[in-house]
Amino acid sequence: MDVFLMVRRHKTTIFLDAKESSTVLELKRMLEGILKRNPEEQRLYKGEGLLDDSKTLGDCGFTSNTAKAQQPAELGLAMKQEDGEFEPMTVDELSKPPELPEVMKPQEPKAGDD
Repeated sequence: MDVFLMVRRHKTTIFLDAKESSTVLELKRMLEGILKRNPEEQRLYKGEGLLDDSKTLGDCGFTSNTAKAQQPAELGLAMKQEDGEFEPMTVDELSKPPELPEVMKPQEPKAGDD
């Protein structure tokens, strides 16, 4: 079955779909095609936990029930820096839309407006 993933790093968000039977390393290879960075230079996290390259996405808890197209599962991504150390995993908050102007907010029906 397909799983839908949202990979986030700083302000970057990448949406991917893969099979539950795909390994974490295969997912890193998909990211390599987009980011032009080798899998060895990438670390993927589920929450605060580092994902093992040899495990399948299903083994990591990503199933068609938990990672749907309408609500993809979120992964964090950290990259190896110039000095050979990995950066801390940092995901910036998504921006929030501005509040609706009063004229666009739903109006409560007034008493007697039948």
